[in-house]
Amino acid sequence: MDLTKEQKIRLYTNLVRVRKLDETMVKALLTGKISTFFHSGEGQEAVGVGACSFLREDDYLFPSHRGHAISKTLIKGLPARIILAEHYGRITGCCDGVSGFHTCDMKLGIPGMSGTLGGHFPLAVGMGLAAQLRGKKQVVMVIEGEGTYARGTFHESMIMAATWKLPNLFIVENNQIMGNTPVKIIHPKDDFADLGFGYGVPAKVVDGQDVFAVHKEVQTAIDRARADEGPSLIECKTYRIQPHAVGLPDTLLGRPRTQEEIEVWRKRDPIKLAQKRLLKEGVLTQVDIEKIDGGAANEMEEADRLAWADPMPTDPKEILKKALYAE
Repeated sequence: MDLTKEQKIRLYTNLVRVRKLDETMVKALLTGKISTFFHSGEGQEAVGVGACSFLREDDYLFPSHRGHAISKTLIKGLPARIILAEHYGRITGCCDGVSGFHTCDMKLGIPGMSGTLGGHFPLAVGMGLAAQLRGKKQVVMVIEGEGTYARGTFHESMIMAATWKLPNLFIVENNQIMGNTPVKIIHPKDDFADLGFGYGVPAKVVDGQDVFAVHKEVQTAIDRARADEGPSLIECKTYRIQPHAVGLPDTLLGRPRTQEEIEVWRKRDPIKLAQKRLLKEGVLTQVDIEKIDGGAANEMEEADRLAWADPMPTDPKEILKKALYAE
């Protein structure tokens, strides 16, 4: 099904919103408002935005750790204020039943973030079984970085999802670098999508810089899952623009990453690609683009102001009850 004008604008707007929140997080880290770390997802926004913009509220999402999941959770409905407040250690970010990086809000279909990379796979399959038994045509999406697809948790989960035809979507956010290690030295093939065929699971490789291409393939997989046809595997080829963590040396196998390679990918910035297409199609004007940019900037500025003004938690019992446990 072709996208409507409104849907195209929504995808583009979401790209800009994620980028503005990412920039807000980087600024907060560099100015001391975040006292730990931040892993920027700059340049990878199209994966989460294309995959999550049209999920139903009752669909489930297990997001990747890269970019602290903001390109997925913000788009699934988690407020920017909550995401920022969790990073600031504020009470609204850890004691109100939802959180940012740890991405827990069952009302939005975000069950929580695994404490280990690749730990989402069995959780997602368990949720997929629950969704199948519930019979409401829900889908369960898990988005993980390429490195996690070498873990046994993926293979164990995939064989179960394939055999039982569970409504799971496995999405590989392949940014080609695992920490400071190029993926090509640990994986024998160019395409992680090939992993699906051994389990009889439809698999596709998509341009992870093209939000419209990501959406198209993901929507096809969603339709299959809702029709009880089982899981799908989609590999989104993208690239990590920033260092593994903001402020750390940007190296690959102990050597500086070349700026030439980074600049090649900057030319394929997902926001710029979407802008070019929508301007050409007459969906957006330059005035529209400036308005969307300003609106997203204002949204994140207000979210930052409110999050920073929130109080710090002081009662250990409150933290234990609301942040660590659920009834």
